[in-house]
Amino acid sequence: QVQLVESGGGLVQAGGSLRLSCAASGRTFSGHAMGWFRQAPGKEREFVAAITWSGGITYYKDSVNGRFTISRDNAKNMVYLQMNSLKPEDTAVYYCAAQGMYRANYIRTQAYDYWGQGTQVTVSS
Repeated sequence: QVQLVESGGGLVQAGGSLRLSCAASGRTFSGHAMGWFRQAPGKEREFVAAITWSGGITYYKDSVNGRFTISRDNAKNMVYLQMNSLKPEDTAVYYCAAQGMYRANYIRTQAYDYWGQGTQVTVSS
């Protein structure tokens, strides 16, 4: 059974940093892309960042580009999201997601087959 488990969320002041981690188990995702999404109350789940299986190509939502960094360690089946210069509008539940097969799209929720349970990130002003 595939499991994605996020950790590292919490409460931080604006301008602060957090590092989210996602541990994958049940199968290896070294051949497929992984991503981070977030969902704020009353809003749809939205793309934040994605990384190809090799880690050589990354994609970011415009509003987080330059502040967030996605990375992965295939040997450990882990993916990370380093979040710097956090803003109150970054407050949301953050979800780790994995593709179960190759897809050309990285930003749509429908492009991902496996999801974690989410971790809350709250940024106070």
